[in-house]
Amino acid sequence: MEKELSKAVLANISIPEDTAHIFAETAHRFEEMMMMYQCAIQEVTTKLEVLSREMSVRNNRNPIETIKFRIKKPKSIAEKLIRNGFEVSVDSASQNLNDVAGVRVICSFIEDIYTIAKMLTSQDDIHLVNVKDYIKNPKENGYRSYHMIIEIPVFFSDRKQYMRVEVQIRTMAMDFWASLEHKVRYKKDIPNSEEMALRLKKCADVIAATDAEMLKIAQEINII
Repeated sequence: MEKELSKAVLANISIPEDTAHIFAETAHRFEEMMMMYQCAIQEVTTKLEVLSREMSVRNNRNPIETIKFRIKKPKSIAEKLIRNGFEVSVDSASQNLNDVAGVRVICSFIEDIYTIAKMLTSQDDIHLVNVKDYIKNPKENGYRSYHMIIEIPVFFSDRKQYMRVEVQIRTMAMDFWASLEHKVRYKKDIPNSEEMALRLKKCADVIAATDAEMLKIAQEINII
């Protein structure tokens, strides 16, 4: 872990040289923080898996297609702290970043997104911190998804710690578009980038219309 941290902060990224040593010097604390976020992800994914199993039996249909998760890499953490004007340190990352730990839930239909969000946040040990509904209010580039920041208690050997996790819920179609758009956006030297952005936005709108039509069909044949 110490080697990974050193490589991350010393890499050729937009991190001032005088901060490059910070994570490396506190490698053990950073490793502990990452462990705590991993445990928080386990707590959230366990809750989602329980809901998934319950709905499969009680409703004869499981709206959760896939559950994915990730923890930000040291490089991404440092870049985001600097981008937002925060100190690059373990304490700063814990206090100022809400998306170090992330869980993504892929659903079948748009209605499933709000159902799962309500089921998760209605549990009495979950505290809802923030919601960004990019389905009702898409981003300018066409991105659609439902984002929540939640706090969940994690019980360690010496204490109970509330940890923040970002939960993204989206349909398979939304995830398909977001994954491909991400690959295109981070490719360098794209010719006619403005035209490409317009074409991606058009694809997002077509996918959104498809999602809406698929939901309508599902409702008409009573599968949801």
